[in-house]
Amino acid sequence: MLSSRLFWKLLAACAGLNLVATLVFGTIVSSWQQAQLVEQVDGRLRAAAVMLRAELGEHLSAGRSEALQAEIRRLGQETGLRLTVVAPDGAVLADSTKATLAEVAAMDNHGERPEIARALTRGEGAWQRPSPTVGDTYRYFAQRIDAGDEPLAVIRSAVPLASIERMTASMRRLVWTLAAAVFLAALAISYWIVGRIVEPVREISQAVDAMAKGDYRQRLYVTNRDELGELAAKLNRVCQDLDTRLAQLSQSHERQATVLGGMIEGVIAVDRRERVVFANAAAGRLFDFRPGMVEGRRLLEVVRNHTLDEAVGAALATGEPQRLEATKEGAGKMSVAIQATPLSGEPCPGVVLVMHETTELRRLESLRRDFVANVSHELKTPLSSIKAYAETLRNGALSDPQASVQFIERIQEQAERLHNLILDLLSLARIESEQAAFEIVPVSVQEVVDACLESHRPAAQAKRITLVAEPQSTGCFVQADREGLREILDNLVDNAIKYTPADGRVVVRWRTTESGEDQGVAVIEVQDTGIGIAEAELPRVFERFYRVDKARSRELGGTGLGLAIVKHLAQSFGGSVSARSETGRGSTFTVTLPLA
Repeated sequence: MLSSRLFWKLLAACAGLNLVATLVFGTIVSSWQQAQLVEQVDGRLRAAAVMLRAELGEHLSAGRSEALQAEIRRLGQETGLRLTVVAPDGAVLADSTKATLAEVAAMDNHGERPEIARALTRGEGAWQRPSPTVGDTYRYFAQRIDAGDEPLAVIRSAVPLASIERMTASMRRLVWTLAAAVFLAALAISYWIVGRIVEPVREISQAVDAMAKGDYRQRLYVTNRDELGELAAKLNRVCQDLDTRLAQLSQSHERQATVLGGMIEGVIAVDRRERVVFANAAAGRLFDFRPGMVEGRRLLEVVRNHTLDEAVGAALATGEPQRLEATKEGAGKMSVAIQATPLSGEPCPGVVLVMHETTELRRLESLRRDFVANVSHELKTPLSSIKAYAETLRNGALSDPQASVQFIERIQEQAERLHNLILDLLSLARIESEQAAFEIVPVSVQEVVDACLESHRPAAQAKRITLVAEPQSTGCFVQADREGLREILDNLVDNAIKYTPADGRVVVRWRTTESGEDQGVAVIEVQDTGIGIAEAELPRVFERFYRVDKARSRELGGTGLGLAIVKHLAQSFGGSVSARSETGRGSTFTVTLPLA
């Protein structure tokens, strides 16, 4: 409160008013007291004159001058007043300040003295002036004594003004002491009153300062039932309303930030100067920046992509949404679909960019196109062969029994190839479908391997290929679908037999791992002594319709989908498949599946 300028201004105003009031009061009281004192002195002088009139009347009538002087001198000493008797012509007859008549006779004529002249004309007169005789200032009172209708003399009494001044000064000191005490008391009361007035103002000022700094939880506890109290109550309501609205805005902002932060799509908002206002985490991942560090920076500086910058410029210029696809160069080429939507307002206040990565979508579209092209090609080849053989038979070969049998066998081969291709396509579609129904149960690897090798033994014997099962762990059970595991092994063993020359060897071995990175899995390997696969071809052997040797594969009746089926089945069971090979020495395909 002591640092409040308003407090000191109000206190200074109150102090000034109190000072003026004190001065006026002191002056009035002092003047009144002085007037009262003068009136009292005049009363005393009048009483003294009346007394002289009674005491000296006989001496005046008899003309006894010496007796008159002696009496007046005695009375002057008794009363402490200066007493004078003046004849109507102004001659001094007696004076209490003179010892002898000679001294009295030497005094000036008093006829022109104001109090004497007034007494002669009006009966009595009072005056205050310096005395030419004594030299001091006196207060005079004169009264006329008559003898019949004629004035006999004027009796004058006087008191030195110094004695009056002493009495007045004493009274004045008392008055001004009381006035000073009243002033100090009034100043103290003013200090308290101004403090009571300023304290609510100070509290209101502090609350407004806090509000200006964003703290709307301030509350004023002002009990005054006046305008300040009403103002404090209104400010409390304003603070409460603002606090509630800010809380709602904060909750809304947090919800929006949570929604935008959790979006898969990247979101960037820029102002009309193309400076970033907001960016979520997904946008940061797309364009390699930290969202919390880019506010206020130019968009091009943040994303370093001219296509994106041009889209924002076009949206700001035209006010129309812009849709495009940008390519981000880096460790890998990435495609990003972008929609730049201008915000409403004139001029346009900014643009919101919504982005999502389309790299995988474009890759899948490319795979779909390749798949359609490959399927069309794979279907076209056997269908063309069947059509050609049928036309040959229709054009006359049917009449030749030997030729017709040969063509019919080839038609049957191509139909079988077509049938196998369709079955593999259906199988692959079923495996990739989310609705694929697999019965995941503990399956004995030993039983499935034995059944698989037994079914492929005739084909292996025809090429003098040895099929061997080498269990490296006993009692090995995996979590898989029995038919699915059988299909994995059938495809791998069938490929091994097809691509292994006569007198070769195909080995199926399995083991369990209890330590290392593959802890808790079964490892099944199919190893052959076939022609092998070039190292450059290995990464693509599990792609649909990919063949290392296309002519040889078709000759052997392969569809190009077997290894793709193996890969998807292994992944469906929570496992994986890999291959290693050496040209001319054979290949090894490894399947890992979780243990039961």
